[in-house]
Amino acid sequence: MIPSNRLNTSTAPLILASGSPYRHQLLSRLQLPFETISPDIDETAVPGEAPPQTALRLARAKAQAVAMQHPAALVIGSDQVATLDGVQIGKPGTHANALAQLQLMRGREVVFHTALCLWDGRRFDPTLAVQLENIQTVVRFRDLADAELDAYLRIEQPYDCAGSAKNEGLGIALLERIDSSDPTALTGLPMIALTGMLRRAGVRLFGL
Repeated sequence: MIPSNRLNTSTAPLILASGSPYRHQLLSRLQLPFETISPDIDETAVPGEAPPQTALRLARAKAQAVAMQHPAALVIGSDQVATLDGVQIGKPGTHANALAQLQLMRGREVVFHTALCLWDGRRFDPTLAVQLENIQTVVRFRDLADAELDAYLRIEQPYDCAGSAKNEGLGIALLERIDSSDPTALTGLPMIALTGMLRRAGVRLFGL
């Protein structure tokens, strides 16, 4: 067996278990070869499950679903749950739902739980194969008028985003403050946490 501190992506393929273009763009920053595979899992929240546990469970389930089909790979799974007053906020899907979300959140704080899982298929013991972490981001939304909220939605159409705003785009103008230990967590992939996990898995980030 190759010592863990000498393993790199040439011995362990890297897979992003997500179809999200936002996560793909973030992972591309590391300049590592990887492929993306969208896992087919049920993302329904379990009744009575706390938001952080939902995010952690789904991040792990996404990574595991892909890892089972690709032995010996390093698989990245991530999931995000947004909450207002402890109640989960899903993806709006439509303009009307997105406007209702933004109206509800304006002038208030929304907590985003972004869970990350790195599944190391080279390890047979699940307790050693899985690294799991939840990153919390607190976002305060500006108290904006309905006309501004409606205009923003028509420009960017963030209907696939929990919270109805793309912070990496024009949606940043809706926000008053972002508090997080990992600045990319809000976009969907906590890169500080991920690079730490990859290092512990023996991945050489700078090709050395």
